[in-house]
Amino acid sequence: MNRVLCIILLTVFNSAYSEPLVLFNWSDYIEPEVIAEFTQQTGIEIKEIFYDSDESRDEALARSSGKGYDLIVMNGLTIDSYRKQGWLAPINTKTLSNLKHIDKRWKEAFPSSKEYAMPYFWGTTGIAYRKDLIKSPINSWQQLFDPADDLKGKITMLNSPREIISVSLKALGYSGNSSNKAEFSAALKLMHKQSEFVNSYIGVDLDENSALLSGKTVAAMMYSGDALMLQELNENIEYVLPKEGSNIWVDYFTVSAFSLQKEKAWQFINFINQPKVAAKIASFVYCASPNKGARKLLDEEYLTNPTIFPTQVKLKNSEFFKQLPARSLKKLTKNFQQMVK
Repeated sequence: MNRVLCIILLTVFNSAYSEPLVLFNWSDYIEPEVIAEFTQQTGIEIKEIFYDSDESRDEALARSSGKGYDLIVMNGLTIDSYRKQGWLAPINTKTLSNLKHIDKRWKEAFPSSKEYAMPYFWGTTGIAYRKDLIKSPINSWQQLFDPADDLKGKITMLNSPREIISVSLKALGYSGNSSNKAEFSAALKLMHKQSEFVNSYIGVDLDENSALLSGKTVAAMMYSGDALMLQELNENIEYVLPKEGSNIWVDYFTVSAFSLQKEKAWQFINFINQPKVAAKIASFVYCASPNKGARKLLDEEYLTNPTIFPTQVKLKNSEFFKQLPARSLKKLTKNFQQMVK
């Protein structure tokens, strides 16, 4: 009986290890050819599952108690929270030989990022607008929260209360990480005031069906890389990092603590951090690569694009996200739900 049980367990074990690696990611956030190349070289298949906001990713993982995925792409702010819940595996430095190509700044930008995550891309959150459909250029968050007549009802915001409160605070001249009671309350009031001029809180599509292309939306809160993707479809789309500053976001690859294929998962992360491969992905997603080797292989147009690599002067008022107190987050979530009903 024991011998039969061992055979059964061994069969189940081997079956688990022959399953595809499940990657939980934003859509269109990795070059499909890179995944195909990895599978061709290693025989390891990748199954992609997508989320459409940081909040929806968090909700999906909360429902599954962090299980069901091998590889998870997440923003830097989330890493330490996931680590505390026991959802992340520590970095396997022996497997990650290509860690040497990553800028130190991005490895250590957030609590636990150095020990539990591999930097993937970084960028900014700003405003994309149709310069052919408005009277005055946009250079300020205040213009989005107290809009001119030609913007009213034609503004789209991200589906992220944390992002919106950050820029609401910025519009008022405060830190995007402020939890000061008076400042936070003022930012919530500004969010509510703006809501009557917003046509959507789900962001804009990044294809030919985008509201920013049709003109239904003329100004949208957007991530820098997404704005560049739409610029390929319409040259009248302008992206600006507002003068008040914004959020500097960093996305990371992590491996689930519950994965039965951790070594294969780290193998995939190491593969995409080969400079040649990382450069190929960077050209596809239009975001700033933290991979020093990759940047040496990218063309001048990419390296000098101010949307991808803003100058230090442009970034001087921008910040990395920090954790807000639970009380503030609860208040923010309640207010956001009321706004989007």
